[in-house]
Amino acid sequence: MAKILIIGCGSIGIQLAEVLMTKGHQVVGFKRNPPINEVATGIVYFKADISSSASLTALSLDFDFVYFIVSPDGRNQESYEAIYNLGINNLLAHFSQAEKTPQWFFISSTSVYGQTQGEWVDESSPSYPENITSQLIRSAEQRLMDLNANHVIVRFSGIYGPGREYLLRMAKQVPAPDIQQTPPYYTNRIHQTDCVGVLVFLLECRLAGKALKSCYVASDDDPATTWEVMSWLAERMNTSLPSPKVMQPEADMNKRCNNQRLKALGYQFSYPSYKEGYAELIDNRWV
Repeated sequence: MAKILIIGCGSIGIQLAEVLMTKGHQVVGFKRNPPINEVATGIVYFKADISSSASLTALSLDFDFVYFIVSPDGRNQESYEAIYNLGINNLLAHFSQAEKTPQWFFISSTSVYGQTQGEWVDESSPSYPENITSQLIRSAEQRLMDLNANHVIVRFSGIYGPGREYLLRMAKQVPAPDIQQTPPYYTNRIHQTDCVGVLVFLLECRLAGKALKSCYVASDDDPATTWEVMSWLAERMNTSLPSPKVMQPEADMNKRCNNQRLKALGYQFSYPSYKEGYAELIDNRWV
């Protein structure tokens, strides 16, 4: 079994650690502020801050795999610099001392695509985002790809699931929200259960000796428009339908994500569209 470091133990990182431990892997969670009672979680933690090289000194070098699932503290350039520039540089410098450097699964975002006209995008599509935060993510991706061809970039689209229920709260608003209908504005999402599923699946492919590409788009099968999703939620929750608003053709990151590379490898989504995922959330928490 593998020795695995998970850098960033939020909800996805913790769920990932739990699944990997049930499969017999040795897992260490890397977190700035680990829970006081580690016994309750069953996860062994290393307490450190990736933006401080000094805090990494005691971090073991003998990991087989590293998952990087870190979220910035805020949606500003400084927070993203701390993670995707300084933090990545510190980690790579630390592991450069290892006799055998670990293979990385770097969790990225489909925000690295700057397309605005509803185009389909996949791993071969140009990724030149206009905003600085996405540029920093893209730069970190490129650093890892250039360093080692075995590193894998996983670009998640918008994550939803328990605790990530923004659209459900929006659908409950009174009066109903105004939603862009024309021109169509496409959205992309992935259930957090599938986030974990994809990360476990890719590791198992690697351990089984399957050849992996350097990048995978992880998004469900249905890049639906905001209007379609919100109208469906309103009907499903028996709330008022949204009111249409017409926007200018120019939109920020209006695209449709193609997941065929991941599916061709053999991954099967637990929640192939927003309908399965949101129906479960509504039935369990919003009835």
